[in-house]
Amino acid sequence: MVQHRLERFAEWVGREHIDFAFLSDPKNVFYFTGFKCDPHERLLGLFIIPGKTPFLVCPNMEVTRAEEAGWTSEIIGYDDDQNPWHLIQKALAGRGISRKVTVAIETETLSFAKAEQLRALFDDVRFVSSEEAILAQRLIKGPDELEHLKKAAELADFAINIGKNAIKKGKTELALVAEIEYEVKKRGAEGMSFATTVLTGPKSALPHGTPNDRQIREGDFVLFDLGVVVNGYCSDITRTFVYKHASKEQEAIYEAVRKANEAAIQSAKPGVRIGDVDLAARQVIQDAGFGDYFTHRVGHGLGLDIHEAPSMNSQNTALLKAGMVFTIEPGIYLPEVGGVRIEDDVYLDETGPLVLTSFPKELQIIE
Repeated sequence: MVQHRLERFAEWVGREHIDFAFLSDPKNVFYFTGFKCDPHERLLGLFIIPGKTPFLVCPNMEVTRAEEAGWTSEIIGYDDDQNPWHLIQKALAGRGISRKVTVAIETETLSFAKAEQLRALFDDVRFVSSEEAILAQRLIKGPDELEHLKKAAELADFAINIGKNAIKKGKTELALVAEIEYEVKKRGAEGMSFATTVLTGPKSALPHGTPNDRQIREGDFVLFDLGVVVNGYCSDITRTFVYKHASKEQEAIYEAVRKANEAAIQSAKPGVRIGDVDLAARQVIQDAGFGDYFTHRVGHGLGLDIHEAPSMNSQNTALLKAGMVFTIEPGIYLPEVGGVRIEDDVYLDETGPLVLTSFPKELQIIE
């Protein structure tokens, strides 16, 4: 599967008359090689040359892991007291790369420093973006990717259940975060997709609030937003509970969000305009009288990155395709009252949506 991805990308490089592509984003390197590596400040790079053998550059301490990951082409390892760019220049020259080149780079993530170091190897360099081509490949998930995403979603469901069962009067948001992450990692998760969010009471009205030592009180919304990484792939789920008793206003807010979540999911089919999925959720919330309090897009793509294409916003005119994976996460956020968000991970097959997250969505009042 990885070899097929690499060959497909190499075909694009050649078709565009690009001399070679240089990829250094660890997620992209993993996608095309199967080798997962956090190089910290050191250089990690994949060089893809049409009609030539690709090569991987990584610290010597990582070479064995790259081989164990299944990479069978050349690996150029280097020590901390070596300049890897000298080794790269020699490897490119050996593959017939001239002093005047066109290079495809990751314009969204490649640092200026690395771009300048690459530029210094040649007399004349023209950079072009590889982002669109990589996006086109990563956008559609294969069967192996779907299996990883399903497992990540199952662990996310488990994590929400841990959080729900830990809700008690006086417990702090950070205490809940600690319990969730401890149990999930015991269960075999590589890590969390992002910093686990637990927000209580009025703080739940902050879509990107930060957990702290606020204690749970009766009548609070308790919002959990979390994700788990399995084999490099992320999940992302949000569920909201109420502690002890819910007001009529809280019930109305919750029901509007639940219906918006379901409406958006049911609208998602191959060939549907992405913006219409957002609008399906937005219309439900508008009709319930809370339109001004739904302050973000309905979702985002999901895969090796927690946020990737497609952007599920109302202005996106692209069409949904089978194989896409994305979140559906409408919310209502009332200052001084609190907020509700319900988020699911959705895989789109030829017939419609397959929801990967399965934790119940009916309002649950925790006693």
